[in-house]
Amino acid sequence: MTEGLRERKKRQTRQHISDVATGLFLERGFDAVTIAEIAKAADVSVNTVYNYFPAKEDLFLDREHDAVEWLATVVRGRPAGESAADAVLRSLRAEAVAVSPRLGLIDGYDRFLRVIGESQALRSRLLDMHRRATESLTAVLAQEAGAEGEGDGGLMPALVASQLGWVQGHVVEFIQHEMVAGRTAAGTSRAALVLLDEIEGLLSERLRGYARRLVL
Repeated sequence: MTEGLRERKKRQTRQHISDVATGLFLERGFDAVTIAEIAKAADVSVNTVYNYFPAKEDLFLDREHDAVEWLATVVRGRPAGESAADAVLRSLRAEAVAVSPRLGLIDGYDRFLRVIGESQALRSRLLDMHRRATESLTAVLAQEAGAEGEGDGGLMPALVASQLGWVQGHVVEFIQHEMVAGRTAAGTSRAALVLLDEIEGLLSERLRGYARRLVL
């Protein structure tokens, strides 16, 4: 579907506000910047800011929905013959090889991390995002388990989702640590691939084989 003029203007306005806010946050810190200051710098009204971003945290984490749904999307879209764990490992490797900003693999990302580290509100939001991501993946796995008659009462989907959430979270935290320490995005990418190999070796066969999509 072709994007209409109204939709394009709304998208551009939203991006403009987000970009202005991010610049202010990086310069002064998240807690020190007010919505009124963001509105003034972006040349819009305070109400306009709130129309696009209901909470201040939304301005900094403007791709929150994609981040929360990443695990569920990867597992839901895996090909036949691939398990949930293998789908997550494959996708994380692909992101690392691509030196993807989605994993924080972008030079200068340490500036964003320092803003987060200085704000309890942002740290709390990230914890909530992790919880919701695990819940979303649990729902996908539980739906498939029910459809395939595994009869595990919902226990295994939740356990597997928690483990795969840990895998993703550990890789992201490793990358963040390396970037803050001054390592380049390319160098961190290579180190992350080594870490993923180590993580894969630690996973049990039951986890690695869980929710393997049937080949029809």
